[in-house]
Amino acid sequence: MSVSGFDEKVNSAVAQQSGLDRGMKSRHLFMITLGGVIGTGLFLASGSIINQAGPGGAVVAYVIGGFIMYLVMLCLGELAVAMPIAGSFQTYASTFISPSVGYLLGWLFWLNGATTIGIDLVAAGMLMKNLTQVSEWIWVLGFGVVLFGLNSLRVGAFGESEFWFASIKVAAIIACIITGGLAMTGTIGGHGAIGFSNYFADGLFPNGVGAILVAMLTVAFAFNGTEIIGIAAGESEHPEKSIPKAVNATAFRTLLFYVLSIIVVAAIIPWKEAGVKESIFAEVFQYAGIPGAYTIMTLVVITSALSCGNSWAYSATRILWAMSKGGMAPESLGKLNKYQVPMNALILTMAVSGVSLLCSVYAADSVYLWLISICGLAGVLGWMGICASQFRFRTQFINSGGKLTDLKYRTPLFPLVPILGFLLNLVIVIGLWFDDSQRIAIYAGVPFIIVVMAYYYFVVAPKRAAVNKQNGNEMNINE
Repeated sequence: MSVSGFDEKVNSAVAQQSGLDRGMKSRHLFMITLGGVIGTGLFLASGSIINQAGPGGAVVAYVIGGFIMYLVMLCLGELAVAMPIAGSFQTYASTFISPSVGYLLGWLFWLNGATTIGIDLVAAGMLMKNLTQVSEWIWVLGFGVVLFGLNSLRVGAFGESEFWFASIKVAAIIACIITGGLAMTGTIGGHGAIGFSNYFADGLFPNGVGAILVAMLTVAFAFNGTEIIGIAAGESEHPEKSIPKAVNATAFRTLLFYVLSIIVVAAIIPWKEAGVKESIFAEVFQYAGIPGAYTIMTLVVITSALSCGNSWAYSATRILWAMSKGGMAPESLGKLNKYQVPMNALILTMAVSGVSLLCSVYAADSVYLWLISICGLAGVLGWMGICASQFRFRTQFINSGGKLTDLKYRTPLFPLVPILGFLLNLVIVIGLWFDDSQRIAIYAGVPFIIVVMAYYYFVVAPKRAAVNKQNGNEMNINE
């Protein structure tokens, strides 16, 4: 392929997804990504990780998970600067790997997003019920309306709301790290200096080194959400400047917040107790003598859930819109409202999140269990797709005669970074089979993937080929 041929392929994909409002500022972009990855998983699920892997094992698991995330972010950065479009990794996979792979990753991501919105709304509703004694369903409905409203406005309004949502979470984590650190030294709390004694009471790895791998499976899912930066690039004011800054800042600060907070929490809460505590972050504040610790952290977790739901509503809607522009979803989902927001895609996303929410109540042990299992697998497959897309993008770019100096942002240490990122995520997928509690992700995910791919090849691909032929462009039905 010549340089002109490669450029034509890239420009065609970018032009296909024009029309959205580029009103996203750099500070919005950074906080939206942080908001998407720092969620209820950190505040509510980290205790089980400490209990499972031990204090030292939990820290190691989060460091490894953060390293994998950083590799993926480096790959996504190059792609997002070269092609700043809302379709992000779904379009990259379609363009540089295969349309069938892009189709699969797009629908997996959208289903993951819609389901996660429902999970976040239920979490926020249940917590509000505990605080106010008002039915959780009233809160769920109210919060759902708020998220729908925020995502119906111009992208700048969404960006501003998510900036403040995410700021509260970040402030809470920083407060926990500082407060916990002071309590560890005995400066506050009145318990005396405990330092890192809980780390060595039963050893750094009381359940063995193998427990780290099992825990890392859950940790990897906790870091999912950073890929939202690629989607937001499609509505960023100056993607060539903001994306590189956001990639490095987000990866570093996310890893820093996660690891430092886990170090502090594991030092204060004995690992045997961490798995049964309702909120280990609240325990840290309470240990430090902060009044109203549980109420404060409950409000923070509610904000965290709404922030994640907000980010997922935005990203899932954009992916669905991008797929409709590429002939991989109904054309009606590509329509924009007066604020240049894909309204039909937003309505469908919120509707499906409502269905997943109902499944969590009325079919928790069947439909819902399979649904969240598929979504758990979707995040890791998405990261594998990003690494593979960057490898294929760079390879095709160089083979077509392109010069590295023409790339405004380059993934360092190519091809090591994309290959290592892909293989480490593959290890996580394989590891699912060896964990009894997570093996259902394979049982649910593989049949779902087969059905989606079959539908693409027998229904979607022939339709796309017919449309392309009608427009004068030949297309292989197996693409």
